[in-house]
Amino acid sequence: MHDGVHLCVGVLLLKRIKIVCVGKASKPFCRDGCAEYLKRLKGFYDVTVAEIPEQPTVKKECDEILKRVTGGEFCLLDINGDDMPSEELARTLSKAHERTDEIAFVIGGAAGVDDRVRQAAKRRISFGRATYPHQIARLLLCEQLYRAATIIKGIPYHK
Repeated sequence: MHDGVHLCVGVLLLKRIKIVCVGKASKPFCRDGCAEYLKRLKGFYDVTVAEIPEQPTVKKECDEILKRVTGGEFCLLDINGDDMPSEELARTLSKAHERTDEIAFVIGGAAGVDDRVRQAAKRRISFGRATYPHQIARLLLCEQLYRAATIIKGIPYHK
């Protein structure tokens, strides 16, 4: 403390990203790829991954999803969502972090999500009209979040 002012030296408060997904990344290439991009993202954001165990019904999975995003802003990965080129994801991420410290990205289970999750999402985004296994969708999301971070910071990775 110096003259009534607390000094915080060396402490950087990063904006947060939460990835909420049903199931584990069990395939080694998905698990390793996600780990690589999550490691790279640490310099830009405080990133956490919440894995929800697969449930016997979509309703139960969605109950768990909504518990983990309550009070926060989240985007749902949805094949019927808005097309999301990398530059637009960067703008979306940047604008969201102007409003809130944490934004979540949700990947539902193999059977999808119910209307409660779709309606609660701030935005529904798509990385194209192809259908991907959920583990690959998670890997794509991690890569695109890293790409968005480099676009925001002006680092040439995205070229």
